[in-house]
Amino acid sequence: MDGGAYLEAMALAPTGVTVVTISDGRDDIGATVSSFVSISVDPPVVMLSVDAEGYVAEVVEEVGAFAVSVLHADQLALAGRFAAEGRPSARLLVSGQPHHRGERTNAIVLDEALTALECSVRQRVEVGDHVVFFADVIGIPVAGSGRNEKAMVRWAGRYHAVER
Repeated sequence: MDGGAYLEAMALAPTGVTVVTISDGRDDIGATVSSFVSISVDPPVVMLSVDAEGYVAEVVEEVGAFAVSVLHADQLALAGRFAAEGRPSARLLVSGQPHHRGERTNAIVLDEALTALECSVRQRVEVGDHVVFFADVIGIPVAGSGRNEKAMVRWAGRYHAVER
């Protein structure tokens, strides 16, 4: 199968846009991720898929926990910062942005995100060029303003706003 045709087809499946952060005790790591979905309600389990060769996969495996902030449409610049190649520490990327540390993961949580979750890895599975982490939701930190915000989605290779 042609990898390019596959990527073009999958680009037409809209996905939510999140920032995943990890605190490893030395630094804060973060990345924009659109491969994040709910798997189970009872117990609450989510799935995170990241590049197997990337630093995020390495640190999530080492730490075993992460936070996810679901972005709203006005956080386009933040999504771009966390997606940039060679990006600096997540601590620098959130400079000037309201944020706090999650109680259970100590990872950065964006105060103005639509919502946020703290997660603990329960299982790791290598699939193709990615690593899939299944994780228990261990906390729902306070985030978002409670307003009827527009969510950010990735569709056709670009970010878009979707109304509630």
